[in-house]
Amino acid sequence: MKASIAAKLLVAVLFVWPEGAFAQMKVLISGGFSGAYEKLLPEFEQESGIKVTTGSGASQGDGPQTIGAQLARGEKADVVILSREGLDGLIAANRIAAGTDVDLAQVGIGVAVRAGAAKPDVSTVDAVKQTLLKARVVAIPASTSGIWLVKELFPKLGIAETINVKVTPRGTGATAMVASGEAELGVLPISEILHATGVELAGVFPRGNPVHPDVFSRRGGGLERGASGQTVDRISLFRARS
Repeated sequence: MKASIAAKLLVAVLFVWPEGAFAQMKVLISGGFSGAYEKLLPEFEQESGIKVTTGSGASQGDGPQTIGAQLARGEKADVVILSREGLDGLIAANRIAAGTDVDLAQVGIGVAVRAGAAKPDVSTVDAVKQTLLKARVVAIPASTSGIWLVKELFPKLGIAETINVKVTPRGTGATAMVASGEAELGVLPISEILHATGVELAGVFPRGNPVHPDVFSRRGGGLERGASGQTVDRISLFRARS
């Protein structure tokens, strides 16, 4: 994911957010957008005068630190940024103000290897299948991308019962396993690989076929219902184009 996406996201907030509405804002964000967001956040705070507090959580899953679980137990947020699947779940649960959701960007699925390691071929569907089968351990996150991999891709490729998969709560855990050598490969959103230490992007799953789900990879943003007592008709202020 390009840093320019986050730049447009944050600058748009600066221009549209009502001046003096409040001097603080709380954002809950998942891993896919975090790298670019963190780079541009200091500039946004300086130019807007708004102090942003950032919390993180997985877009989906059953753990206590998912964004949904945090909101359910009373964690407050003005803005949430996560996968479309996770955001749709929050909307259905009446956690997000109706009409404030908007798609921000797309990010594909990539393969991470330990820094300096040989990069496998993932240029075709068959190459992806063979690469996954040959790997000693494949690390994946438990959130949206991992759910799709386990429930859809691996069964479609006929390797669900064959490959050795280790699921970590967050993408950072998957890249850490690769960096330490505990896993040979990590499979997760490209943006999470590019901002991780000790790993390199080996390749991107080929587009236009079952191993590159553009529908999955949309990142949505929305306002929590009743956040900070502010009423916002639409979160078009967060719309970004890469």
